[in-house]
Amino acid sequence: MKAKKRIGTKAFKIILLRDYGINISEGRIFRLLKSMNLPKMSTTKPRFKSRKPPVFSSENLLKQEFNPNLPNQVWTTDFTYISIGNKRHVYLCAILDLYSRKCIAWKVSDKIDAKLACDTLETAINKRKPKEPIIFHSDQGSQFKSASFRKLLDEHQLLASYSKPGYPYDNAVTEVFFKYLKQREINRKTFHSIEEVRSSCFEYIE
Repeated sequence: MKAKKRIGTKAFKIILLRDYGINISEGRIFRLLKSMNLPKMSTTKPRFKSRKPPVFSSENLLKQEFNPNLPNQVWTTDFTYISIGNKRHVYLCAILDLYSRKCIAWKVSDKIDAKLACDTLETAINKRKPKEPIIFHSDQGSQFKSASFRKLLDEHQLLASYSKPGYPYDNAVTEVFFKYLKQREINRKTFHSIEEVRSSCFEYIE
């Protein structure tokens, strides 16, 4: 504290002598400043709180009820990876309607990101054009909880539902879909490009 006082009064002493030709002691400068009741000046850099990303609900609305009564009541989604050569992968995002177990939208990309999830969802929306709220179930991957994906859900009255972390049974139908896709199609072939993967997925899904 004393060091801060010396720094402040010394600065005033220099200014008074340089600009006004007044030479007085630092002690007197300190007493004069104290008598003036000047507000304290902060010598520390202000800290601004960073804006935290919004916290979204992670509620499981599906609760393993995999047999809806009508189409467009529950959609589910997930990613799976497909190898294309040595240590290279591409990623398939698929959306299923639980009523028919049909894959209503799918996309393949070399990046497993929010854009892939959003592009696949937009395809499903454009195909089905839902008019009523739909439960949209996924795991808790960052892609499905991203702001861009949640915004898309909100715009089309899709109700986000999430599996418990590390618990694939909450999304069992989608897991089984990928299992049979790989058994019956993907694992029987060797791929060297993303185009070959797209062609094989089209052959099985469409």
